[in-house]
Amino acid sequence: MICHSQGLGTVTREMVVQRAREIAIINGRGPNHYTRDDFLEAKRELVGNEAVETDDNEFEGVNALTTWDEDPGTSGHEVDHTVPNDEQTINEELVQEGLEEAEHDTMVEGAKASPGAE
Repeated sequence: MICHSQGLGTVTREMVVQRAREIAIINGRGPNHYTRDDFLEAKRELVGNEAVETDDNEFEGVNALTTWDEDPGTSGHEVDHTVPNDEQTINEELVQEGLEEAEHDTMVEGAKASPGAE
């Protein structure tokens, strides 16, 4: 992720809460009145859809874990082959991220300038 041309690094809970507050402002609520949906949307934006889905189902994977005393020859599976992205796709993704960031900044500033924002 990139924020104002700087890498975000590891996304923290505080970063997700800050983004959820921005979403609340954009939706006409005060920054301290963000909802669970705002929080999940913020997490989806910062971490990605896969991370949010796995967090909701985090306890389902615990039953599938291998115990230490299990015979190592009885577990394992072949993983799916993924095709790497080509350079054109990466460029398109970077342009899209830049457009989304600019739109986000515009919405936040517009919501702050409106009289109903806290």
